[in-house]
Amino acid sequence: MTIETTLENFDWNMWGYHFPINAAHTEQLSSVAHRRVVCTINGQVTQQCALMPIDDGSYILINKKNREKLELNEGDKVVLEIEKDESEYGLPVPDSFRFVMDDDTEAFEHFERLTPGKQRSLLYIVNKVKSTDKQINKALAIAAHLREVNGKLDFKKLNEKIKAFNQRDQLL
Repeated sequence: MTIETTLENFDWNMWGYHFPINAAHTEQLSSVAHRRVVCTINGQVTQQCALMPIDDGSYILINKKNREKLELNEGDKVVLEIEKDESEYGLPVPDSFRFVMDDDTEAFEHFERLTPGKQRSLLYIVNKVKSTDKQINKALAIAAHLREVNGKLDFKKLNEKIKAFNQRDQLL
């Protein structure tokens, strides 16, 4: 589905720049159980995201990095190509993460029991680094954390675990 819309900005701190999506398009693209979409902005940047409900329609958030890459300012018109996200987790699964989870069935079982949002958060943590070695290191830290806390994810403790794994990696 192709939609023309405008970059807008909420006037509050929680969320910022976004693209409003009208009620008719929202209804076609989502359901109560499934709001994840793949959105290509001006044919240049593709992001996996959610249609966030607001009033009768929804909106799609855009981060600063993508706004700057597209040189977008508030009020600019854009063309969005949107399709339902049929991927397994709503974000790409790096090979490094899959490799670690394939090797650690206990951690993978814990991962599978997490809410979809927490699964995406963990995948985002691994995806945001480009180095395969660093991705593996983060995936190993996540696996260790999930085993240690019996699947009860604690992001503060996870952060500490990732830092410990990073320090260990620097010593090698």
